[in-house]
Amino acid sequence: MCFSQTPEKKRWQQRWFCRYCRQRRRRAAPEGQRLTEGRICAVQGLCWASLGKMLTNISNVLRACAQRNGAAAVVSARTYADFTNEATFEIKKCDTFKLDEGPATQVVMTRDEGLQYYRTMQTMRRMELKADQLYKQKIIRGFCHLYDGQEACAVGIEAAINLSDHLITAYRAHGYTYTRGGTVKKIMAELTGRRGGIAKGKGGSMHMYCKHFYGGNGIVGAQVPLGAGVALACKYQGNSELCVCLYGDGAANQGQIFETYNMAALWKLPVIFICENNGYGMGTSVERAAASTDYFKRGEFIPGVRVDGMDVLCVREASRFAADYCRSGKGPILMELQTYRYHGHSMSDPGVSYRTREEIQEVRSKSDPISMLKDRMLSNNMASVEELKEIDVEVRKEIEDAAQFATTDPEPPLEDLCNHIFHNNPPLEVRGTNPWSKLKSVS
Repeated sequence: MCFSQTPEKKRWQQRWFCRYCRQRRRRAAPEGQRLTEGRICAVQGLCWASLGKMLTNISNVLRACAQRNGAAAVVSARTYADFTNEATFEIKKCDTFKLDEGPATQVVMTRDEGLQYYRTMQTMRRMELKADQLYKQKIIRGFCHLYDGQEACAVGIEAAINLSDHLITAYRAHGYTYTRGGTVKKIMAELTGRRGGIAKGKGGSMHMYCKHFYGGNGIVGAQVPLGAGVALACKYQGNSELCVCLYGDGAANQGQIFETYNMAALWKLPVIFICENNGYGMGTSVERAAASTDYFKRGEFIPGVRVDGMDVLCVREASRFAADYCRSGKGPILMELQTYRYHGHSMSDPGVSYRTREEIQEVRSKSDPISMLKDRMLSNNMASVEELKEIDVEVRKEIEDAAQFATTDPEPPLEDLCNHIFHNNPPLEVRGTNPWSKLKSVS
């Protein structure tokens, strides 16, 4: 294909259509040889490499226009058949304690799994950033602890257990409320204290619940003995279920956690104790707060695993390993997820008085869980940049719609203030009385 008209037009065509050929041929040229404009491209005009690039750009423009008009995308540069359906990845080896073997280091991820992990982590990230914005606008009040940066922990754990299994965590709970089955709309409405919230607008950021998810607990470390109680119920009922019990590095020094370790080991409870070590308990680094920062060894008689908590595949494989260990009847196991939070401890903490902005930026640039997954998928031809951008657009719209609902839904009426304290069943008589009885003195 050639456009041989005026010399000026030829030069313009070579500058526009052949720049990809020029770059490729310059790289292939012998060292010291300088290619002239006339020797770069043998064709006087439109080259095939440029034609393919132009067609791809035109395709993307047409598809974007079709989507903006509400129509289905009728032009696609690539089809699903072009992508790799699954790939094998080498992941970081976990440190182990009192175990003969550890989680696998070679893992398989399918394209569908990767896309689902990416969508879920992006939803959690965008939800937390929107919560940050609404809090600064004073639409969200009270306590609010954000989870951005730690998304690989929640997504990796959920990928390894069943929805019929149980999970309990501390007050940094928005992400787990979502992975356990809560909707973005209900979570955002709960943050703003609205009637459509997942806890009817009465729990707020720290107290969210859904099926097989027991919160969202405000007392530091108190969720750990509660989780052991859930695991005791699983063992008593013999249903092969387990309980995942999460706490932070700050709570790891609480005495009740060590008491719970003892009972869990003694009774061989099916519980996975998981310490989400994000490096700082409130504003204190782990090195200043704990004589031993090997949290995965603290069970003493309980085996442990230390995991890269920024890699969703590492977390998934370690969680599968731990779940299999518990279901086999061997008792509890302890996991330490080395992760990082981008925000401060809570919204009242700017997060930069005890660490530098450079430290946060370094983690973002080198270990961000979403970026790591995205790079893996792109480098292994499991998705295209355009496809992931479409997911980003859909997620942003979902978050904006949820935020709109969370700011317009009415607050719960005053008469509902004392409802839902007890389950709405007929009162249970215990020794001739019930919680609603008006007691009288007989003396």
